[in-house]
Amino acid sequence: MKKNFEINREYDFICVGGGIMSATLALMLKILEPDLKIVIFEKLDEVALESSAAENNAGTGHSAFCELNYTPRKVDGSIDTSKAVRIFEEFEISKQFWSYLVKVGMLHNPDEFINSIPHHAWVPGEKNVKFLKDRFEAMNSHFMFESMKYTEDHDIMKSWFPLIMNERSKDEKLAATRMELGTGVNFGALTRKIFAILRETFDVPVLLEHEVLDIDPGRKDKWLAEIQDLNTGDKTYYDAKNVFIGAGGGALPLLQRVEIDAKHGYGGFPISGQWLFCKNEELIKQHSGKVYSKAEVGSPPMSVPHLDTRYIDGKKELMFGPFAGFSTKFLKEGSRTDLPRSLNLSNLPSMWGVFWHNLDLTKYLIEQVSMTHQDRIEELRIFIKDAKPEDWELQVAGQRVQIIKRDQEQGGVLEFGTDVINSRDGSITALLGASPGASVSVKIMLEVLEIVFPEKLASTQWQKKLDLMVPFWNRDIRNYETEFKKVQAEASELLKLDVLH
Repeated sequence: MKKNFEINREYDFICVGGGIMSATLALMLKILEPDLKIVIFEKLDEVALESSAAENNAGTGHSAFCELNYTPRKVDGSIDTSKAVRIFEEFEISKQFWSYLVKVGMLHNPDEFINSIPHHAWVPGEKNVKFLKDRFEAMNSHFMFESMKYTEDHDIMKSWFPLIMNERSKDEKLAATRMELGTGVNFGALTRKIFAILRETFDVPVLLEHEVLDIDPGRKDKWLAEIQDLNTGDKTYYDAKNVFIGAGGGALPLLQRVEIDAKHGYGGFPISGQWLFCKNEELIKQHSGKVYSKAEVGSPPMSVPHLDTRYIDGKKELMFGPFAGFSTKFLKEGSRTDLPRSLNLSNLPSMWGVFWHNLDLTKYLIEQVSMTHQDRIEELRIFIKDAKPEDWELQVAGQRVQIIKRDQEQGGVLEFGTDVINSRDGSITALLGASPGASVSVKIMLEVLEIVFPEKLASTQWQKKLDLMVPFWNRDIRNYETEFKKVQAEASELLKLDVLH
């Protein structure tokens, strides 16, 4: 039964959005500073219904094990592993925080949101095989990837992913890598669990069906948020010292109403995802793993094709994609006027520059939107040669708003990561962007804490708590191999993941 909260109208912190980002930030704050008064607003009738929902994202615990776009080939021909190492570290930080919550008894049944699922990269063709081998050798030189396996042997690949190897000729040039430390994450389930902790342990009010209409400078260095109850239509005003806008695609339109200089020049490009979900239980049983391949030339990083085992609310699923769609909505439950209403004099040069310099992306989206079910099955047959149309159905996933920002040379650039935008004094922060997003939510929220509370983050009190919550929150794991492996093994045990090999 939900608690009845006395809603005060003055808070230390307002979080906008009921997804993994607001949940993570609010919980970290309450552990670090239990007396902070926090309130969370969500426009929909439940939390975790947009990008955090299991069906709306890839569900990959992004560790850079299998995502080939994280390891580009440099001009000199070598493989750049810097982004892969960073993303690995950032996901491990998330695992450390989640395992801490299990250890102290706040989070229960971790297998309801995280599972061990081997991560594979798989490529056909001689040129791609050469790339994958070079990538393996470059990554294998780092201790965090030392357990990665590489093969060009068809029989070994058949033991890893038999569905993909069915009806393969021995003459086909193929290669694959495997990391058994890979995970799949149901971010929707995790988000709901964290919100339950906030409500039940810390009495944090989470107001559903409440939309934040505007945020203006308020009294005495505070922000004044205008909130509308979507059931009654009533508007209420809340004072807060700090505001975090973590509303996924809804963050940009709200940020544009806030009077801070950092917002200028930012725009957003919405791309929706679609997946083929398998309906054949026998096929689902035959595949266990995430298998990523290379995206076609000209397609964006978020389009990297993969065949994935998923565990959604306890049920094993098999999905293939993503396929791109286009909508002018910034949220799945948003408005078709979101994109045109986001245009203004500040970001028009950025938006035009991105359009003009990304005509290949426009072409790609047009091709994707015009695909038939049979076209998608043909794409799937690159992975599963004997795929049958009747075994698969299309489901629409979440809406992503990719960052568009100013660029002196091109007018604007399209980015596929995340940015934290903030006022000069750090009292208001907003998160824009998408992948790897949820996987690195803890690291991003540590960045928010550093912007908002630099003095507290430098204090002995907070640092001692953070050392317990996230042992490597401020350390480079490359300098502490032995200690990191011990922390990683403990996290795996607490999260009920497969024992390290």
